[in-house]
Amino acid sequence: MSIPHLPPELLDHIIDLLHDSQTALRDCCLVSKSWIPRTRTHLFAEVKFDTEEGLESWKEKFPDPSTSPARYTKTLTVRIQIVTAADAEGGGWIRGFSYVERLEVTASLLGEMVSLLPFYGFSPILKSLRLDSYFHPSSQIFDLILSFPLLEDLNVAMRYDNDDVDSSRTPTVQPPNQPMTGFLDLSRCTWLGFIANWLLSLPSGIHFCKLAVRCSRLEDTLATARLVEECSPTLEYIKIDCSFRGTPIWYPLPHRQLISCSSQLGIRFD
Repeated sequence: MSIPHLPPELLDHIIDLLHDSQTALRDCCLVSKSWIPRTRTHLFAEVKFDTEEGLESWKEKFPDPSTSPARYTKTLTVRIQIVTAADAEGGGWIRGFSYVERLEVTASLLGEMVSLLPFYGFSPILKSLRLDSYFHPSSQIFDLILSFPLLEDLNVAMRYDNDDVDSSRTPTVQPPNQPMTGFLDLSRCTWLGFIANWLLSLPSGIHFCKLAVRCSRLEDTLATARLVEECSPTLEYIKIDCSFRGTPIWYPLPHRQLISCSSQLGIRFD
């Protein structure tokens, strides 16, 4: 008696139903080699490197980035202190993650600060960037942002007082022609005014549909007003966390509600 064969699309659907069960997916890899590619799309959809041991284990198991399962990864989270310059070279592991759509780079106060250069443009289809930085120069932060032409969502935390803040600096990365249109989250940024002015200077403009900011100084309210005014044709929601006013609230548009929200901060729109 012959063994029945299910259509490939049905097998793919069955594996997709197991997407949230790591154990079941690993078992599927042992059933047949033909099942491995589909299971890897779920097993490696999210990869997180937060320890040196974890990163070294990955590099040991997958020494060749061109054949590693990194191509299945959609979300990559990395603690920047464990990255080395060699990781960004031709044979480095970073270039294997060329299909990542969401990148989260975190930094801590401990350990040596590593350059963001290894991540410049590593995934040309990246749509979401979350960057938590303490000491990275603003030039590196902005060049990293500019290196992703399809970027839509941006979440930046700049928590230092000052280093090379220079709004007149010419970027080393060519700004993309496509404006960012997703979610701008600056609620953890202590340099709201500076990064807002930089975003407003981009030749492609900004057309975010969601905006979250934290106002702790007068200059923050002015920067918020400029961001809202620039994004007003596309803005759908705005969240202003005013530390000297009280509880943050999501403000849906239309514009009349936005004016009410802004007037609480001493901002006026004509």
